[in-house]
Amino acid sequence: MSSILRDKVVDVRVCNIQSVKDIVEKYGLMGGFSSKFVYDAYKILLEMFSDEECKVFLSFTANLLATGLRGVISELIGRGFIDVIITTGGSIDHDVARSLGGDYYHGDFGYDDAILREHGIFRLGNILIPQESYGVIIEKFTWNLLDELTKIKSVWGVRELLSEIGARLSDDNSFLRQAYLRGVPVYVPGIVDSCFGTSLFMYSQSHKFNIDVLKDQKELSDIIFDSRVTGALMIGGGISKHHTIWWNQFKGGLDYAVYLTTAFEYDGSLSGAQIREAVSWGKVKPDAKKVTVYGDATVILPILLAAVYESLNVKCS
Repeated sequence: MSSILRDKVVDVRVCNIQSVKDIVEKYGLMGGFSSKFVYDAYKILLEMFSDEECKVFLSFTANLLATGLRGVISELIGRGFIDVIITTGGSIDHDVARSLGGDYYHGDFGYDDAILREHGIFRLGNILIPQESYGVIIEKFTWNLLDELTKIKSVWGVRELLSEIGARLSDDNSFLRQAYLRGVPVYVPGIVDSCFGTSLFMYSQSHKFNIDVLKDQKELSDIIFDSRVTGALMIGGGISKHHTIWWNQFKGGLDYAVYLTTAFEYDGSLSGAQIREAVSWGKVKPDAKKVTVYGDATVILPILLAAVYESLNVKCS
């Protein structure tokens, strides 16, 4: 047992903290609870982003794009740390709506939803979205986009469509825009579960248009089998997390994995499943550098990435 008694708990003081990196590195000294997980995630991200052989996947859930964390995610992509993105249909909705002038507002979890409905306001947690900032914007944009694209061909892959959207958005805080500028493919396996996806369907009812979801699967297959080392930063669970680990099982599993979540494993859900569970499925390697961090990504991710950027001497502009 003496072999596990290596690292002593160190008392830290906040008055002499010099930077965000200093905070996170002191988390590693404190020991105990979530601070250690944040520190471990920081160390894994540093190694993963510095590994020139590593193909880095980023997955995230749509709710985060309704908050200011959208800028943090887009900045990460724009700085060139990400090679592949897997997300949900709702992420497309929020990114398009906000890029085209849809305003989202601070709210409260305790608001009366019946009253909000009477006033035409959607509630996403403690974010408020006026109806005019959402559906109408997305539908109009999608139909205009498809009017252009169907003149070229009638069948499109989802990744192809999303690249065309990124080319047309001018908002630097748009993750689709940053992905387009960096040549990062964006995959959305559940594209129809969104306002954007519904707009695609409605357009197809009166026009010659269809989507080829299997084309995206072929592209992901090629990416996986061409990669010797892969890693993933997964923010939230659901389909985006699962699609990331699912495809990586075909190369023997992820070599690096950082998972940020608020879900717990006791109900057997995929979102609650810790990264270590994925080892049993072959989706993460047994010897992978891996950690599950419990907590709200709007709190954890900015701190984590600010520390990483500082350690890697990334110049902020």
